[in-house]
Amino acid sequence: MADDKDREKARKVVADNRKARFHYEIGETFEAGIALLGSEVKSLRQGRATIAESYAEAKGGEIWLVNANIPEYGQAGPFFQHEPKRRRKLLLHKRQIAKLAQGTEREGMTIVPLRMYFNDRGRAKIELALGRGKKLHDKRETEKQRDWNREKGRLLRASVKG
Repeated sequence: MADDKDREKARKVVADNRKARFHYEIGETFEAGIALLGSEVKSLRQGRATIAESYAEAKGGEIWLVNANIPEYGQAGPFFQHEPKRRRKLLLHKRQIAKLAQGTEREGMTIVPLRMYFNDRGRAKIELALGRGKKLHDKRETEKQRDWNREKGRLLRASVKG
């Protein structure tokens, strides 16, 4: 248990997809490496990335991160710059790729990036999950549950104080 906490502290989260848990029912999660250029790594180390509108797709036995925005690194020369929203290859084991590809073939499943971070060894990683899109009524139910938990916490704190 302490090992997990140490590993969590060692992670430097660069980008977080906070709305993913609201829009999707999150299933199994995977950790993947990202094939990056030098200027992309420098930009990530400054904490400048967004994965809110991004998704991953399985094509030809590979997984690709699509629409993730890593802005250009200002100090890199014009020849070393990268395209901010280019497709990036994700590095996974063959079994993991097969599981993700099989999940996307089923109805309604998509590969959702949850967070991008640097692990304890300084490698850029992304946490992916197989998710099923929620319907509007499911989102309302999630919101009601969240509001009730918040209210329950307030009532418990009020009863302890009083």
